[in-house]
Amino acid sequence: MLTGKAAGLRGARARAVLAPLGAAVAAGAAAAFVGVVDPNEPGHYPVCPFLTLTGFYCPGCGGLRAVHALAHGDLVAALGFNPFVVVMVPVLAFLWGRWALRSWQGRPFNGKAVHPAYVWLFLVLMIVFWIARNTPFGEFLAP
Repeated sequence: MLTGKAAGLRGARARAVLAPLGAAVAAGAAAAFVGVVDPNEPGHYPVCPFLTLTGFYCPGCGGLRAVHALAHGDLVAALGFNPFVVVMVPVLAFLWGRWALRSWQGRPFNGKAVHPAYVWLFLVLMIVFWIARNTPFGEFLAP
């Protein structure tokens, strides 16, 4: 049985990982919902407002269908719907793991946890993907 400082440290660690665990549960529930409710059938989800207003695909267009395909183990179909979302899944899993580990260690997951160069790289890649999927030579990136 833990007493005193050891019990307080254990309780603080348990509380610190509640946020990453809550985020994992929410993301898992959302992915499960998209896996069960097929976005390929009209009427289940709203239409992309950017696509509706402009006629161009946004970086997220096809993302729900990609998550649905991933939930069913179909990586090829997921890549066809939105390769950017598929590539970001392991990146987000890695970042979540860092967040959970840092929380367990009692270290904050602040702006210093992710180098700004990676944030800028992500933004540049997202914009390049966004533009490319709306051009004739990038049609293969369209959902």
